Amino acid sequence: MDNHYKPKIQKFGRWFSKKHKSRRSRKQLSDESGDEYEEEDNSLIMSSDTDPCSLTNQLRIFVATWNVAGRSPAGSLAVDLDEWLNVKESADIYVLGFQEIVPLKAKNVIGGEDLTEARSWNLLIGQILNDKCACRWITPMINPVTSVVEEGDQGEVNNCGRYSISSVKVCAVACGIMGYLGNKGSVSVSMLIEGTSFCFIVAHLASGEKKGDEGRRNHQVSDIFKRTYFTRDDHFTPRPLTILGHDQIFWFGDLNYRLFLENDLARELIKKQDWIALQEFDQLRQELGDGGVFQGWREGNIKFAPTYKYSAFNSNWYSGTFPSLVGEKQRTPAWCDRILWYGKGVKQHSYFRSESKFSDHKPVSALFSTQIEVVRSNDIGSSKRINGEASSTLLSLITRDNDASPSNRKCHRRKGRL
Repeated sequence: MDNHYKPKIQKFGRWFSKKHKSRRSRKQLSDESGDEYEEEDNSLIMSSDTDPCSLTNQLRIFVATWNVAGRSPAGSLAVDLDEWLNVKESADIYVLGFQEIVPLKAKNVIGGEDLTEARSWNLLIGQILNDKCACRWITPMINPVTSVVEEGDQGEVNNCGRYSISSVKVCAVACGIMGYLGNKGSVSVSMLIEGTSFCFIVAHLASGEKKGDEGRRNHQVSDIFKRTYFTRDDHFTPRPLTILGHDQIFWFGDLNYRLFLENDLARELIKKQDWIALQEFDQLRQELGDGGVFQGWREGNIKFAPTYKYSAFNSNWYSGTFPSLVGEKQRTPAWCDRILWYGKGVKQHSYFRSESKFSDHKPVSALFSTQIEVVRSNDIGSSKRINGEASSTLLSLITRDNDASPSNRKCHRRKGRL
């Protein structure tokens, strides 16, 4: 390391370590206990609950996030998507979160919703999964049912029908300009996979690397927790109404948390690939500790370079590497794009970034496995009578909900379909 930077980094390190020593110690004890990494050796076992009709089975979940900087997808993206979706390790369910699928312009933030770009991404991703995965996936929907925040955040779920998925609900929260516009916000999807409840939240939080900007992000996280609410179809089917009411929860997206570190010092540690030292200054790591908005949540060990912000002139370099370039913004590199989880029994198998040069953000992915409660075949009939949805697939459910929405009914009338 350059002698000019070494004293400064050591000084920052001593201050940060002293401030958060007790927090990290407690987290280390939790991690060493291995509770969140426990995994049964058998793929199908009896549930630990007293219900004799319940079995547990392993579910593999692929979660990924990508801020595409308002750019339209192109056919040349196939190679990039192949890497991002990690199709060599097939999963049971793919949950993909996008940010800025349309440019951040006033007409997109304030104007009406246009799903053109969402359809294009949906079709391209569906083709990749159909072509590469061993399981034949559902045909990409021409009109994707994906509750899109005005600014362009999109949540998308694909599955191959191995498990019964029911009670699918979507809730979008806009918390950007004035606290209510959609340039920032979240899309949350609640569902039951067999007998286990899941919630997936893709979020795009406030930007900025000035001191105090992390407070705006924390406020938006709290706001999303408070304002996300899932309606109940009837009073006879128990289902979660809030985010934290679910068994397994995954929160991911461009969370925009930055590094408490000077730009030059951060770049020096990146050159050395000293990810452990760099994480000492990461804002989100603090929020995962005691007293933070993500207290009790988990994140896998980061073993990749910061994902933002890459130069528009040369995507191999971080923005500001060459100050002489006109219009190049000076930004301290940061791990803005993250994947967190909450709930017992979740095991993370991989956590990585892809090297696509399509955007100023690098896409990030993670593969998980968890145990779900499965109703045995001799009890399926009674389960159907209870909730009427046990054998429904994800596609039929969200298509039905989409067709029933007032906006779609108006659309269909205009097209003469009713």
